[in-house]
Amino acid sequence: MFILQWGYKSLGQCADKNIAFQGGESIRFEVYYNWGFIWLNVGEAEFKVDSVEYLGQTAFHINGYGTSYKFYDWFYKVRDYYDAIVNPVNIHPYKFTRSVYEGKFVAKNIYYFDYQRGKIYYSVTTSDLPLTEDTIALQSCTFDILSLVYYARNVDYSKYEIDEKIPVSVVLDGQLYNLYIRYLGKEVLKTKDKRKYNCIKFSPLLIQGGMFEAGENMTVWVSDDQNKIPILIESKIVVGTVKAILSDIQGLRNDITALID
Repeated sequence: MFILQWGYKSLGQCADKNIAFQGGESIRFEVYYNWGFIWLNVGEAEFKVDSVEYLGQTAFHINGYGTSYKFYDWFYKVRDYYDAIVNPVNIHPYKFTRSVYEGKFVAKNIYYFDYQRGKIYYSVTTSDLPLTEDTIALQSCTFDILSLVYYARNVDYSKYEIDEKIPVSVVLDGQLYNLYIRYLGKEVLKTKDKRKYNCIKFSPLLIQGGMFEAGENMTVWVSDDQNKIPILIESKIVVGTVKAILSDIQGLRNDITALID
């Protein structure tokens, strides 16, 4: 159990203030798995944002889950749950909880980010690691994997050249990783429902863990507007390739100007 003196002092600015999302936003995805020449709809994912009060301050509560449909659990069962409390302005995380079940891999993580002391307090257990409780020095631009998703939606990609790397730090399974997001340019993307979006394309460097392989094995297309909604996410995994395709959006902060038709 951790007892902290909380402060909301920032360790540095990583991006402009949040303009991409707000409390009340909900985004759903259909998840497809590649089997030979066939893409199978094997699961779903959803991310929600709520405005809350946390330790006397206004904050965003971000909740995400990903699950395989029961019909496919025999092949590769997925039950992933993510929960983050973040600063609504700069998206710096205050608390993060991760509970995942991916095939034979199981992990439970809890992190508390103490900005006054410059430390991350954590409790971690995985299929490969016994329960560990310790601290990590908190660097600038350090995120958990859920707050990083929302940080990436606020990056001003117009400041970067194609193939340029945007450095970030991510804490996962009790370790701090210095990673990056590689900007890949802009592209018109046609979705399954025949709609076309102007998109920004990038690839985050992944950490080995669970179903994901280390390296630049994920490509993300987000809407080229102020929302930067993830339209398509494609990634190699240990047992093939998966796609997460946008299926529903509610409560957006800004108008969707990236939609062509």
